[in-house]
Parts: sequence; C-alpha cells; structure tokens
Amino acid sequence: MPKMTFIEKDGTHLEVDAPLGLSVMEISHKHGVDIEGACGGCLACATCHVSVHPDWFEKLEEIEEDEEDMLDLAFDLSKTSRLGCQIIMSDELDGLVVALPEAPREW
Repeated sequence: MPKMTFIEKDGTHLEVDAPLGLSVMEISHKHGVDIEGACGGCLACATCHVSVHPDWFEKLEEIEEDEEDMLDLAFDLSKTSRLGCQIIMSDELDGLVVALPEAPREW
C-alpha cells in the first residue's frame, strides 16, 4: 500500500498508509491528523490546506482556479500550498510529504 508522511504542527513526522483514490484530507481523517476539512472536500473552504514538500509539488495535478481562490483564504501559505481535498493519492504519489500549517518545514 502507498505511504505518505504528515509533518504535524509540533514537528512530528507521521508516516501513514495512504489508500489509492483517497484525498490527503480523507487520509488525514483516517489517521487522526489535525486537518479539519470543514466543507467535506467540496472546495468551499481552506481548512484542509497543507504545504507540499517541493520534491512532490511538481508531481501533483495542476491546480484549478477554484482551488487557487480558496487558498486565498488560508493562513501560513507557502509556494507549495495546496488543499488536501484536491490531492488524490495515486501510485505516483507513494511517499508524498505534506506539512500542516504552522508546522516546522525543512523546505
């Protein structure tokens, strides 16, 4: 099964199973990671905002305008910010690393 790593607000690295077809937001909920996802993944909020490690950012699907608009509402933005509900796990993303807002980032 593919894996991914969340960098939590306290700097803890949490490697988890990341089932294919689930979003980063859904995966975070399965593993108790502190990502809210208030709208349930329908692009109506920015509470699932994450910062994607630069090594993985270019491997993601291109960002859509609706997601860019929602990111304008997020805090602690980075050059690699994305909404977790819009990142769908695939074989190509096995090993993905994302940081929660306010988490210490190595990049």
